[in-house]
Amino acid sequence: MKTACIEIVKTDITTLAVDAIVNAANKSLLGGGGVDGAIHWAAGPELLTECRNLKGCETGDAKITKAYRLPARHVIHTVGPVWHDGTRREAELLRSCYINSFRLARQYNLRSIAFPAISCGAYGFPLLKATRIALSVAREEAASGDLDRIVFVPYNDEVLAVYREVATELGLSV
Repeated sequence: MKTACIEIVKTDITTLAVDAIVNAANKSLLGGGGVDGAIHWAAGPELLTECRNLKGCETGDAKITKAYRLPARHVIHTVGPVWHDGTRREAELLRSCYINSFRLARQYNLRSIAFPAISCGAYGFPLLKATRIALSVAREEAASGDLDRIVFVPYNDEVLAVYREVATELGLSV
């Protein structure tokens, strides 16, 4: 069984030609700031129309749409938790975001997927904790053989450095 390649690439997630990019969405799925706003803007108004029909998404869950004007084929929308103090199931909910995104990728027979740093911007999840969750789930999924490529897209040099540090800590060759 072939193990998926895990990559860490500092780039604009909306430019990646993968089977799916993951959107760090809000519960309404109707766009917002950060990566969510950028994905909606780049995909065009058709994405908003399709998202309206999905009737939102709960924290930790994920839903899939077409990608419209993006080079990706699909957008997987997942709602990360807002960080409070770590006692409100934040880690469990963030892990669910990744697990449910991978579940949709398998369900739709997707071979490549790209993730932003879910919940690490405005939602305030501690970057090191979030990165450990993201890369740990990815390592498990990579071994399943269902995917060829898993890409993490940090939004700045600080986030890039943390992703690389955690990848080394977990023994991932990226």
